[in-house]
Amino acid sequence: MLGLYDGPVLMTARAQQARERLVRPMPDDGIWGWVAPAIIAVFAGILRFWRLGTPKAFIFDETYYAKDAYSLLKYGVEQNFVKGTDTSKDLANERILSGDVHDIFGGSPAYVVHPPGGKWVIALGEWMFGLNPFGWRFMVALLGTLSVLMIARIGRRLFRSTLLGCIAALLLSVDGLHYVHSRTALLDPILMFWALAAFGALLIDRDKSRRRLADRLDDVDPLGPYLGLRPWRIAAGVFLGLACATKWSGLWFVVVFGLMTVLWDLGARRSAGVPRPYLGALVRDAGTAFASLVFVALAVYLASWTGWFLGGHDAYLRYWAQDNPGPSYVPDALRSLWHYHHDAWNFHRDLHSFHPYRSSPWGWMVLARPVSYYYESPGRGTGGCDVDKCSQAITALGTPAIWWAGTIAVFVLLYVWIGRRDWRAGAILAGIAGGYLPWFFFQGRTIYSFYAVAFVPYVVLAVTMCLGLMLGPPLASARRRQWGAAAVGGYLLVAVANFAWLLPVLSAQVVPYTSWAHRMWFTSWI
Repeated sequence: MLGLYDGPVLMTARAQQARERLVRPMPDDGIWGWVAPAIIAVFAGILRFWRLGTPKAFIFDETYYAKDAYSLLKYGVEQNFVKGTDTSKDLANERILSGDVHDIFGGSPAYVVHPPGGKWVIALGEWMFGLNPFGWRFMVALLGTLSVLMIARIGRRLFRSTLLGCIAALLLSVDGLHYVHSRTALLDPILMFWALAAFGALLIDRDKSRRRLADRLDDVDPLGPYLGLRPWRIAAGVFLGLACATKWSGLWFVVVFGLMTVLWDLGARRSAGVPRPYLGALVRDAGTAFASLVFVALAVYLASWTGWFLGGHDAYLRYWAQDNPGPSYVPDALRSLWHYHHDAWNFHRDLHSFHPYRSSPWGWMVLARPVSYYYESPGRGTGGCDVDKCSQAITALGTPAIWWAGTIAVFVLLYVWIGRRDWRAGAILAGIAGGYLPWFFFQGRTIYSFYAVAFVPYVVLAVTMCLGLMLGPPLASARRRQWGAAAVGGYLLVAVANFAWLLPVLSAQVVPYTSWAHRMWFTSWI
């Protein structure tokens, strides 16, 4: 009788220990878990929407995406725009900036090399506010603001600390690269947003699946229990599909995040004491993860091309397959789309043209060569200039205090991940890897440092995790915590001051030329 009694007690104790390993409580701060992040997001939004329509010009590649977005509104597909007889001028641009959006289309389908998903996002702002700088930048500014709110909640869930989540949000709100791209109608900030949304959805799925696993620890199957439908992982698949529908580089996040979520499932089964965790993760989790992320992402990606499928002769290469017979079991529309993708891939692969701001990814983390998006030199009496020579610039430059600290933080997190087996460090490094490492395989083509905006949230999370280490654990001595808080507070003040100093050259403010030059710390920034 004694042995029969001890057995269930022992098993219950083991189950309780496994549950404690699997389920970590969230911060118990009630409404402040939302209010504090919302306050920082409002601060970020004020910064991003302030003078959003300035300059009244096409900034860098806005000349492509803003017009393509408007074409999607009108035709459902991209159309060519009128050109002037003077090849140095773009007649459509001149008409748009003068407020005349009539007769700007050339009447033929346009060959574009990026999917339509991101341009549909830009088009939503143009639908609400018109084809003007504020209209084509509105949605990007909104997504940039929402990403600050998201990273606060992501950081809170990742670190189980509302304070650290808010620190991450504050750092993202004052990063120059994120700030500039939240005010510019390019595809990269939209890619960043969808990838971050997928990361956040997978974090929620991780918590919910581990809780579900803890509730089913009485399952005697050596592979562990089935966890059933996982809506948040499906949501991550939707977000990753939208990322790929914005730029093809979203595919790398599908690969990296897919591996990450399966490794999380493996770790959960090991923590639960499942007898055969590796086989369990392979049989119970890997297949559904593939379906939830890859198949769902593919379906969303194809859906983003609906306008092209329905566009008829207005859509570029829509009927290519009719003149190029192929396998009868593949629909002509899909064969035409595949050929379109083949041509676009060749364009991306063979893009080797010289550009003064092209750069190697080796220098992106240390801000070796930022891209100048806009620069004008107004003289006295022009545009608010009250000296002989002024500058009006938008430079895609990250805040050095954040990026240089982030460079160090990456190495710290590598140690924490490998040496201490901290899954949080691995998750952050996965986000950086998905947005950064693939570009090292394409160094021969023309690439730019502003692609780094896709992984800036994870750089911020890396810095935040290091700041959390500086703060020390909750049970540390009061003196230890005081010194840690002082160091963290001092760093945050430096980061905010650094951003404030750079703000004029990030936001097209008219300043004396000497003020602009003082902010260009290195010749490679010019």
